[in-house]
Amino acid sequence: MTLTLFLLASLFIALLTLLPLWNHEAWWVRGLDFPRVQLISLILGTLLLAVWLLDLSRPQSLALITLNLACLAYHAWWVFPYSRLHAVEVKASTPDTAMQPLSILTSNVLASNRHADCLIDLVNQHKPDILVTLESDNWWQQQLDTLAADYPHSIRCPLDNLYGMHVYSRLPLQESTIEYLVEPDVPSMHTQILLPNGARVRAHFLHPAPPSPTENEASAERDAELLAVARSVADNTLPVVVTGDLNDVAWSSTTRLFRKISGLRDPRIGRGMFNTFHAEHWFIRWPLDHIFHSHHFRVLELQRLCLKGSDHFALLSRLDLRHGEDNGERRLHPTPEDSARADIKMQNQDVAKSDVPVPAK
Repeated sequence: MTLTLFLLASLFIALLTLLPLWNHEAWWVRGLDFPRVQLISLILGTLLLAVWLLDLSRPQSLALITLNLACLAYHAWWVFPYSRLHAVEVKASTPDTAMQPLSILTSNVLASNRHADCLIDLVNQHKPDILVTLESDNWWQQQLDTLAADYPHSIRCPLDNLYGMHVYSRLPLQESTIEYLVEPDVPSMHTQILLPNGARVRAHFLHPAPPSPTENEASAERDAELLAVARSVADNTLPVVVTGDLNDVAWSSTTRLFRKISGLRDPRIGRGMFNTFHAEHWFIRWPLDHIFHSHHFRVLELQRLCLKGSDHFALLSRLDLRHGEDNGERRLHPTPEDSARADIKMQNQDVAKSDVPVPAK
């Protein structure tokens, strides 16, 4: 009976491990990209019980342990880059050596949340150059407009469908546009940030809809939006920042494909996971809020901040623009198969890189 129970548990673990290898876009497949850390914990628990309860002299027991170890190794391969044991992808900078700092506070506020004072306190405490809010509606806009004296530049798109977005900036914004790249009710924001030294940074703020039974039944729309932006910035010469709630985890195949196609760096690699969702449930947390950037930057600081009333933590990113320097090694490069896969995803949603605004040269 004990061996049978372990057999069933091991087969269940193997199924959850293998299903994401299937490139099917259904939400119940792509959703299994998320809980890799939770699956690692489940596998470790299963292995400990197996060693304790099973007769290890039996070949069947050793086979089950080997199967679980293989699943453990696979999930660890995806997650390991987001541990401090891994080499960093982006070099660090320090405040006393920073050449041109740029700080961005990204926050999914939760539309029903009425604790705007907490976010405003975070802004006043950390003084980011850019504040990006997601799920912000007209009520949130009224509250955040009190920041106008310190943040005179803004892009506003209040919506009551959970996809409202706002950007408030201390720094001038140029050529700002709001686009609906894939879905007619899911906006994205695109702009240029003008730094004090005259440098321009191309910025894209995204919040694609997730694959879920209550949103989109497949990940197709999310994937196509991310890849259209990736294609657009891939051959860009300006410094680039892409941030937002991407409704995808850092270690998914889609995010990995985004990084390959775009050429952007992930400053979390070698520094930590920075899990931003779910703020209220420690046992189901994963990194949904992201920042990616071009090779022009080093990292000053990454910090997760508590936001009262929201199901997300806020993410504070401080970067240092350092043109022409070795700021870290790009570790992912696209294969022809990757490029073909990206093209197919975009074609299926009738979106192209030309749909993404490009700053005038």
